[in-house]
This record gives sequence, structure tokens and C-alpha cells, in this order.
Amino acid sequence: MAERTIGVGIIGSRFVADLHAAAFQRVRGAELIAAASPHRDHVEEFGRRHSIPRTFTDYREMLNLPEIDLVSLALPNDLHCEACVAAARAGKHVVIEKPLCMNLAEADRMIAAGKEAGVHLFYAEEICFAPKYVRAKNLVDSGALGKVYLVKQAEKHSGPHTQWFWDVERSGGGVAFDMGCHGIEFFRWILDKPRVLSVFAHLATRVHKKKTQGDDEALIVVEFENDACGLAEESWNKLGGMDDRAEIYGSKGITYADLLRGNSLLTYSDVGYDYAVEKSGQTTGWSFTMYEEMWNYGFPQEMQHFVDCLRFGSRPIETAADGRAVLEILFAAYESAGTGRRINLPFNTDAKKPIDLWLRR
Repeated sequence: MAERTIGVGIIGSRFVADLHAAAFQRVRGAELIAAASPHRDHVEEFGRRHSIPRTFTDYREMLNLPEIDLVSLALPNDLHCEACVAAARAGKHVVIEKPLCMNLAEADRMIAAGKEAGVHLFYAEEICFAPKYVRAKNLVDSGALGKVYLVKQAEKHSGPHTQWFWDVERSGGGVAFDMGCHGIEFFRWILDKPRVLSVFAHLATRVHKKKTQGDDEALIVVEFENDACGLAEESWNKLGGMDDRAEIYGSKGITYADLLRGNSLLTYSDVGYDYAVEKSGQTTGWSFTMYEEMWNYGFPQEMQHFVDCLRFGSRPIETAADGRAVLEILFAAYESAGTGRRINLPFNTDAKKPIDLWLRR
């Protein structure tokens, strides 16, 4: 496949679909062929905005196109499994936006479908491609920090950009599920994916009690077998824009990475402006205005990596197996918060979604 272009189809037409489409437009060896969404007005406008030649209201029709090699899922969490299995059975490779799916049974079904069809299931964790975090990983791998014993990652903003995130029946959980998956995979990636021993978590709904049953604040501690620990701090309650940063502590050094602040303009506006990524409405007063936001988050680099894996046979950094590992840790985190105790891994549960383990408290 090295000499030919990879045809890409996108399922979805809103926030994440915009990010994926804009990222693929920067990818060498990829071509956007089609997009699908049940909302005709949305998908047609989406297609015009990104110069995508064909649009569908039923993604199953799009999957019949032979020129599509790779399908990107930019859907609510509760739709990931069905769309992934359908795409795999149609012989398409799949990019699956985080979190992988709603539960462990769905994860196993997706992975089995990918293996049976002989297609790649790529787990879209862009944090592993963000330039500052990649540099931090290089420092760790080179031994510059010595033996790493603590990794911290925090992601905080004022809340989800789309209404379905607040509905735990569709999202599966709150901020721990939405953003904790970033921190957890960051730990695994930085530490070369060692076995997890235990998880301890505290979740709370501090600000949005009238809006959701889900958690809007989360602290998650993950202990690894290599005597290292990860601490994820997540919030839907922080005003003033996105905050995304990491700290890595080792026996011979430390590094701090602020993903966005060093790549932004300090701006004051009385009338306000729209955030490019958060799309959370007008922002007034002092704020940080991003420059090359998509690149700083790693979206184009992520999609380039996945396309290169198909064109040149390189090994993917993130797969559905990684997504399942993150999912298991997140279920353990919700179980920990619901019971008030440390949860040892492996952790098996037939819960339909993570939030169920917390709401029963």
C-alpha cells in the first residue's frame, strides 16, 4: 500500500469530526473521501467546510465505498462499538476516538471483530503525539531523568462542548471517563506500559449537580509494578480556558510540560472571541489565545502516524488493546470512588458503564 493514497471516511460531523477532518487534511498520503451523519444539514455543511466530496446520512452506505480504507469514528461514546464492528466487518481499518467504548464487553467485541477481519483498530489518544509531551517522553527514554517514580497529568476546563457528555446514559461517566483516559494512557506511555497493580480514586460533583449525574472533579492514583505512580487531576469546573500540563519526577531529574501556555498569546478582550478547540462560547477578559492549537495537541501527527502504519507497515503506538487497558483502569477508578477503597488489577466487571459503579454508592 506504500505507493497509494489512503482513502478516509469520517463518521460524525461535529466537534471531534472537525478536528479529525482538519488533521487528515494535513496528512501526507491520505485523502478525505466521505463523511456520514444522520443529520443531513450538519453533514452536508461539514462536507462543504472540509471539501469532502461525498456525504451520507447512513454510515453503513458509506462503508460500501471501495475507495475508503480507513474510517474515523467521531461519535458519542455509546455508538463506538456498533460503528467499529460494522466498519471492521466491511474490511475498513478504524480510528476510534477516546474513550474506546462504554464497557469491557464492548471492548472485547470490537477487538475480536478487528482480528477476525484482519484490520487495524487505532486508539486515538492524541496526547501521545503532542510535541511537548513527545519531548518529555524522549527525556525519559534517554535516561535524563533517571528512574521515573511519579508521573502527574492534569486536564481542566469549564465543561464539555456538546450536550451528550452531560448525559451519563450516553457518555458512560463524567470527567474521569471523559478526560481521565488521557492521563491514564499518558502514564502508561511514559512508563512503557507496565502492568498496573492498583487504582485509587476520588470523584465528586461540585458545580454541575443540576446538569449531570456524572462527576465533574476527579483524582485518580494508579500504581504500577515498576514502583512508579501516576496521578491524574481532572476538572470540568475550571474557568478561563483549557489547562493541560504534566510533571515527571525521576531519581536524577524532573521535567514540567505545560501543553498550551507556552504556545499562546496573553489576550484581553471586552467583546470576547471563540476558542478554536473548546468552542465553549465567547470568552471575555484575560485569556490565553492559542496558536497552531491542533498541532500543539498532536492531532495531525496522530493521524499521520496511523496512515503511515497502513502505507508502510509500521507498528502503531496506540491500538484498541491500549484503549481496553485504559477502560479497565477507569472502571477500577469508578469502583474505588464508589467503595472508598483501593482496587487491585486485573479488575473484571460486567457493569454497562463506569458511572454505574459510582452511583450505587
